[in-house]
Amino acid sequence: MTGGISHLILASVAFVGGHMVLSTKPVRDPIVGKLGEGPFLGLYSLLMAAALAWMILAFNAAPYHEVWFAPTAVKHLSLSLLIPACIFIVASLTPKSPTAATGHPPDLSGGPKGIFRITRHPMMWGIGVWALLHLAANGDAASIIFFGAMALLALLGPILIDRRRARLLGADWDAFAAQTSYIPFAAILARRTPANWREIGWFPVLAGIGLYVVILILHESLFGVAPLSWVSGILS
Repeated sequence: MTGGISHLILASVAFVGGHMVLSTKPVRDPIVGKLGEGPFLGLYSLLMAAALAWMILAFNAAPYHEVWFAPTAVKHLSLSLLIPACIFIVASLTPKSPTAATGHPPDLSGGPKGIFRITRHPMMWGIGVWALLHLAANGDAASIIFFGAMALLALLGPILIDRRRARLLGADWDAFAAQTSYIPFAAILARRTPANWREIGWFPVLAGIGLYVVILILHESLFGVAPLSWVSGILS
């Protein structure tokens, strides 16, 4: 069941809705009470992986219906802004992430560190920016649904994460959240936390740029679209 726009809509609703519904207190808590935190996270991950696979298959099978034509300048801008998105994603991959979905309470001692001074949700912002950039650069109906759903989940999901952290961790989370922000750089600009670029280090930056280069090289063979042709257009 993957061959039309309606199937893509159903898959997107299952993916986004599944995350939202299973993360709410009235649904999550009774299941965790019966299964335990670890088994719940395993079941949750399995269901969402299946929904994502359905969504990808439906997207690939969906017919092309152009809604708008993305100008070349928009595609070039999308390529440029994907670099910080990749850096955010790589920098968020730490076992000490305060917002990672694990079965153990996060270590909030000492306040935010590294990329988490910029935003407490760097992974979600990286995915959200990636989705919005692809949405801008692809004006067909299937892309609007697919990348729109991904952006919606990535940018609204942190609100649910913050609420659950506040409910479970109370004052410890409130103190931590007061030193960082959901919106990137908001806490730094408000002087609630200082910027400390050394804590981020060069590795996430270089690894993020490396991820970006790998995606550019493999994008055509994996997804059938050649962003490197846009790059050659800039240089020619």
